Amino acid sequence: MVTLTIDGQKVTVPANSTVLEAAEAAGIHIPTLCYLKDVSQTGSCRVCVVEIGGRLQASCVFPVSEGMEVKTNTPLVRESRRTTVELLLSNHPQECLTCLRNQNCELQRLAQELNIREMRFEGARSDFPIDASSPSIVRDPNKCILCGDCVRVCSEVQGIGVLDFVNRGSEAEVSPAFGKKLAEVDCVNCGQCASVCPTGALVVRSEIQDVFKAIYDPEKVVVAQIAPAVRVAIGEEFGLKPGEVAMGQMVASLKKMGFNKVYDTSFAADLTVLEETHEFLERVQKGERLPQFT
Repeated sequence: MVTLTIDGQKVTVPANSTVLEAAEAAGIHIPTLCYLKDVSQTGSCRVCVVEIGGRLQASCVFPVSEGMEVKTNTPLVRESRRTTVELLLSNHPQECLTCLRNQNCELQRLAQELNIREMRFEGARSDFPIDASSPSIVRDPNKCILCGDCVRVCSEVQGIGVLDFVNRGSEAEVSPAFGKKLAEVDCVNCGQCASVCPTGALVVRSEIQDVFKAIYDPEKVVVAQIAPAVRVAIGEEFGLKPGEVAMGQMVASLKKMGFNKVYDTSFAADLTVLEETHEFLERVQKGERLPQFT
């Protein structure tokens, strides 16, 4: 264990901690953008900088040491954070009102937190083509802030690794290899990249308009199928206590929207149990090979 001082407060943490982890343990807020727990840290966005010995350091990667003194809110720190976010905004599409991540965007939240009210920097902006080839994910490189969260979660958590940094300078972007589209590589459409993307650079493809078109088609019977995990996850999205089951509310909502039938995905598992039971009994009666694999 080591003891350091953060904003005048003594903090004792394990010796392998970072300054950011020490601050979190002490209840001291340090804004972050590229920081993502459970994966490797790069300190690339520089939003989490703090002042140590008169110099700015990225708190997410800077290790603690005995007697260290950290300041998280000096004029130097605040100006650095503001300038970093302003530079990111200068190369970011001003589409907040129509962006899928509006009011759920880390860059937007940071601009609010840092009280950014004007665009000081203007210049040429990136102009990359939008990749809508995937059936599940839409990739807009123009909204990418090069934090690398999607790259790390795809490689280190999912073990797929279809995204990485390509090119340099103003032409740098996160992309599949050789300029290919997501549909042309081994993307498994898990959606983890979209879930960790702090902006709207990677979003889940919206089918809302197609769904309503089908609902209001008198010739169609529209069926909703709910995956088991959704009954809990959707509750958190609407402010319910984590872990609370919202199956009843969800079914009622879907029926009100106009769905003709609502099924639980696990209903198919029940059917499978019945089918494999019949098959097992037939195998036993006929003396066929066992064990039986489902």
